[in-house]
Amino acid sequence: MKKDILDMDSLSVNEIHSILDMAVNMREISERPIKKVPTLRGKTVILFFYEPSTRTKLSFDIAAKRLSADSLSISGSMSSLVKGETLLDTAKNLEAMNPDIVILRHSYAGAPHFLARHLKASVINAGDGTHAHPTQALLDMVSVRQRKGSLEGLKVAIIGDIAHSRVARSNCVGFTKMGSQVTLAGPPTMIPQGIESLGVRVAPTVDDAIEGADAVMMLRIQKERQKDTLMSTEREYARYFGLNLKRLERAKPDVLVMHPGPMNRGVEIDPEVADGPYSIILDQVTNGVAVRMALLLLVSGGNRNVDSD
Repeated sequence: MKKDILDMDSLSVNEIHSILDMAVNMREISERPIKKVPTLRGKTVILFFYEPSTRTKLSFDIAAKRLSADSLSISGSMSSLVKGETLLDTAKNLEAMNPDIVILRHSYAGAPHFLARHLKASVINAGDGTHAHPTQALLDMVSVRQRKGSLEGLKVAIIGDIAHSRVARSNCVGFTKMGSQVTLAGPPTMIPQGIESLGVRVAPTVDDAIEGADAVMMLRIQKERQKDTLMSTEREYARYFGLNLKRLERAKPDVLVMHPGPMNRGVEIDPEVADGPYSIILDQVTNGVAVRMALLLLVSGGNRNVDSD
């Protein structure tokens, strides 16, 4: 396994299979009465989140603790970056403390790559700008594989604010590598030019994208990343691009509904869909801990025995 997990592009098909298989083993640990193994005892994990996060940050923290690693958390507002310190100086100071793994979420695309070049410690990208979110893609893939058995030949629809979504980009690369057919849809103002170069198709309408889909992933509108207003009203967005039960009838009978969170209920997804029998949204959260446990283990030295007491 590589020293760093920075994006889906740099992971081979075999490496992705290894991570997904390891995540299945890690999920079993989380289902035990005592959810803790000593595998990473003595390892130090730093959670450096320059942007807000709930699911990703908490799941990395839980993952580290379940493997008995020591985890410390730094937020952007509490770091010296707000005092003018450069990311390079931050990296040098982190290096001086000799951590084993640094988890970084940053608003600038490429920040985890930069940090990885200057740290001996492993760096895991927890989301950088609109570029990549590899751990989210991996947990999405393991969630679908868990229900479908394989990702090969599946039709996956990703709908919403594609242009500002690092989740969409990572999932496009990941699912396509694993043999799925990925179709995108959303407002034309939210579909980036040239996205087809990732090996995906852009559908003319949401209904077209959902037709015959095995899995449908809905994305929220990322207003915090939009410099201009790219839609008229939320009501209009829900009407033309939101997922409701009527629209979902176009998908396969055993379709899986996904969302990386946080959800805007009634906008991109109706509550009866989010909470309905097709939804695996909470499975995604559960698998998020398992995938991050797997990554912490793999970048720390590989497939060691996790069943020891």
